[in-house]
Amino acid sequence: MTAAVLKRGAKPPRAAQKRSGRGMPDAKLTRRQLGLGAGVMLGLVLLAMIAMGVPQRLWNGFVVWTAAQGWEVRHVELTGAREQERLAIYAAVLNGPTNAMLATDLDEVRERLRTLPWIADASVQRRLPDTLVIEISERKPVALWQYHQQLAAIDITGRVLTRERLERWNELPILVGAGANTRVHDALELIATTPLGRDVNAAVFVGGRRWDLKFKSGETLALPDQPGQARAALASFAKLDGQGPERLLGGRFTRFDMRLPGRMIVAGPAVAETLAAAEKARRAAAQAQKI
Repeated sequence: MTAAVLKRGAKPPRAAQKRSGRGMPDAKLTRRQLGLGAGVMLGLVLLAMIAMGVPQRLWNGFVVWTAAQGWEVRHVELTGAREQERLAIYAAVLNGPTNAMLATDLDEVRERLRTLPWIADASVQRRLPDTLVIEISERKPVALWQYHQQLAAIDITGRVLTRERLERWNELPILVGAGANTRVHDALELIATTPLGRDVNAAVFVGGRRWDLKFKSGETLALPDQPGQARAALASFAKLDGQGPERLLGGRFTRFDMRLPGRMIVAGPAVAETLAAAEKARRAAAQAQKI
């Protein structure tokens, strides 16, 4: 066996260098582990701060500071409001927990506005530092609803808009009865299909299923339950009313019943009085049975 002789200061053979390096740690791996550990520690610290509410407290403090510098709601620019009272709008806008501009939730302001009777929708925007810009889209009255001897203006969804100053909408059709407001679209569509629409004074919702039309000249027309049959009956009545020298409408009759297909039952003043007396007696008998 030949022994290797090394001089002082000479480099060891390559084989020896490889053997001696096997047990030394990789410097890159160590730095990666240290970085990962630092990231984990930082994440834990952030989670702890969040759990303790530190970011929220910092944000709240910042919001309070900005409000003190003038960043709070002091002005409201309002457009589109004609029927809805402005004081109610301002009250809804400023009904949040704070008037600080950065803490004002625009979606919540919009939802509060939409609860007001006349407001269909609203657009809410910030104009820094102290102004909210609000554009209102209002509902439109399409009919008057009479229920329990009270009148109210309603929109196409049946929502009650107001019970005040209704004389402004005297030209609107009147819907009468429980639930008539929920069927306003059907009633208006029915009236719009006939040339007698201008002669109709009111539509009475009977039994929650069908309509009686009351004309301005005093007559009542009873229509079938099904919408298609009701439109057909009304069309037939309009055609009959337009035939001959004298109209059906005009005071000679009091009631027309077209609930049976292909038939029309006509009642005059005397018949109407008899029917009214019979109905009154029926109600009295029913009341007596309840007692």
